[in-house]
Amino acid sequence: MTDAEGVSVMSYREGVRDGLPWAYAIEDIGPDAAAVIMSRLRGWAVSAPVELGRQLVERGARLQRHATGMRCDLPITRPVEGAAPDGFRLVPCDRAPADIFPAWFAAYPPGHPDHRPRDPEKALEEELVPLLTGEEIGPLLPCSVLAVRDGSPGEVVGGVLVNDSERGPWIADVFRHPERSPRGLGALMLTATLVRAGADGLPGLGLVVTQGNPARHLYERLGFRVVDEGMTVLI
Repeated sequence: MTDAEGVSVMSYREGVRDGLPWAYAIEDIGPDAAAVIMSRLRGWAVSAPVELGRQLVERGARLQRHATGMRCDLPITRPVEGAAPDGFRLVPCDRAPADIFPAWFAAYPPGHPDHRPRDPEKALEEELVPLLTGEEIGPLLPCSVLAVRDGSPGEVVGGVLVNDSERGPWIADVFRHPERSPRGLGALMLTATLVRAGADGLPGLGLVVTQGNPARHLYERLGFRVVDEGMTVLI
């Protein structure tokens, strides 16, 4: 992106986020980047380093998410794969999107740091399906897991979705139905994912966590460390 004189002010990748054009992976930021973004990217979502994000908010952009990037290097020795609680089991992520959707959608109720109003049908078709098929981030990796109730085929109550992204193996989502699953299931699913990812020879897993989400303490306990911080704003 260049300013009015044709001078480069930043580079970025272009995608789609919540149905909006999205600028992300911003680099090579010049001194006029905030002004150029505000004038040229009206109606866009922009994911930027914190300093640029704050400049955009000061100019009238609306903060959507302030998140911390974390990474766990593999293999690791501390987490060990435990047994699922009675009545539940962990399985590969091989279910249809419609079977996964109820738990995935229920995992972010009002009051959750990542809750946002959205239409269920659109969320299924425009968010979860592209995530599971690899269209959104990249192919789903075999270390992804689902937690299901005993029975055949078993109701999906949680999961960890890991994709092969341009940033490397990436935990795109950790979700748990707050009413249909026991507490502690998230830690078990993550532990199983880390063990399986290490066994598959992956060098590490990355993720982002929204500020204020208590799940960050779990990630730190399992060996994730902070690597960066960023803000997503609506212009």
